[in-house]
Formats: sequence, C-alpha cells, structure tokens
Amino acid sequence: MTFDQAGQPDLSVVIPVYNGERILAATMARLSGYLTSGNSEIIIVENGSSDNTLQVAREHAVDTPNVTFHVLQSEKGMGNAYRKGIEASSGRRVLLTADDLPFGTDDLDEDAKLTPKPHVVIGSKAHKNSNIQRSPLRGLTTFGFKTLRQVILGSKVGDSQGTLIVDGGWLRSMVHRFDDPGFLFSTQVVYAAEKQGFDIVEVPVTLAPDDEPGETTIRTADVVKMFKGLVAMRRRKNELAAAPSAGTHAS
Repeated sequence: MTFDQAGQPDLSVVIPVYNGERILAATMARLSGYLTSGNSEIIIVENGSSDNTLQVAREHAVDTPNVTFHVLQSEKGMGNAYRKGIEASSGRRVLLTADDLPFGTDDLDEDAKLTPKPHVVIGSKAHKNSNIQRSPLRGLTTFGFKTLRQVILGSKVGDSQGTLIVDGGWLRSMVHRFDDPGFLFSTQVVYAAEKQGFDIVEVPVTLAPDDEPGETTIRTADVVKMFKGLVAMRRRKNELAAAPSAGTHAS
C-alpha cells in the first residue's frame, strides 16, 4: 500500500531535539550536505529545551536547492516531537532519526540500495552486520527490551528503537493512533506495521561512539514503565492492526 502524490518531497527527515545546542548545527549541515539530489525537507522539532536549541535551529535552517528546513516546537518528549513533525511532513517517505545522527547516514545509504522500497526500513542495531559498541549494561537493557517486546507483543522485529524510514502517507494517516509521548513511539509505529502485514526490512548500521560516555543507570521505575507501556500497546492491538480509514490525512 502506498499513498504517493505528485509534487511531494521525496523525503521528510524528522529530528526531535532536546537540549541539543552543542550538536544540532553539525547535524543540520551534515544532512543538507548529504541530500544533494531530489527534493527533501528537514523538520527540526524542539521539545522543552532549557538551552539555546531553538535559536541554533532557527539560525542554521538555511534552505538549499534540494532541502527545505522547518523549525517547530512541541511539548517535551520524543514521541510528542515525532508526532508534531510527522503531522507537518509531506514527503513520500519519512525518516525518524535523532539529533546526533547515531548511525550517520548509514540508514539512508542502505535504504538507497533497496528496490522496491519496503514499507518500513529500520536502521537496526540488531542486524547481524551492524557494528555496535556499547557498555555491557546498555547491551543488557537493549536485550531486555527486545525480550519484553517478543513476549508481550509477539514482535518479530529485532530492533524497534533504531531509526525508521517509513511510507509517508501511511505514517501521516496513522499518526493520531501513535500516542506515546516518549521513547515507545517508534515501537508503536513498528508494531502497527507488523500487525497490518507490511514488509519491514532491518538494515545494518554502525553506531557512532558517544562523545561523552557516562554511566548508565536503570531504575526499577523505568522497567515498570516500559512493561506497562508494552502491555497497553498489546491491549490496543486491534486498533493498531486496522488499516487507516478513508478520509484520514494520507498525502
């Protein structure tokens, strides 16, 4: 199922940014330098920052012949920012990524090799050819979340927390159903695509090393929140599995 419309940008890149003034300008420059053909838009969504993120975004949102920038604001939370950016997007396909480009442009490079285009492409840390170097504790967290998804949701996807490149029309038609304000937003997208029977392809990526690695702590409250969020998602299985209804925004 596709929702293409003549005159659309080829790609919309949605980037949530929270207190990202230090890295945002470089990210914007790298993406606009990469997207030198076709027609793309980059949508920056500042969400509750206490630094100069919004000012940096506006100062560096300089359009090029191939890229148009949009700077928006949303309530705090990655999911809230993604939702705002998706609603404002118009691309045939939409890339959901992060302000530090954790995989560089590996996800876009791998996506370019795929013909025909899958409904969902995941820059996947779980791919056997991915180069991921993380602390044992972070690796344990990732494994634990994957196990919970498999048990609670029956998900077959290796990594629902990677970057996503998704059919834009479908994503905009479904965005009102993706209500998580935080990190489970992308899992809702992937779960809905699975339940609707779409093709999902995970591609290999290399995870950029942290500039300032720190000790990761896992609180019991975080695990409980994760568990409750996945259970709530399972209860909405039929809603997420239903195809977008006629009349919803699918441009």
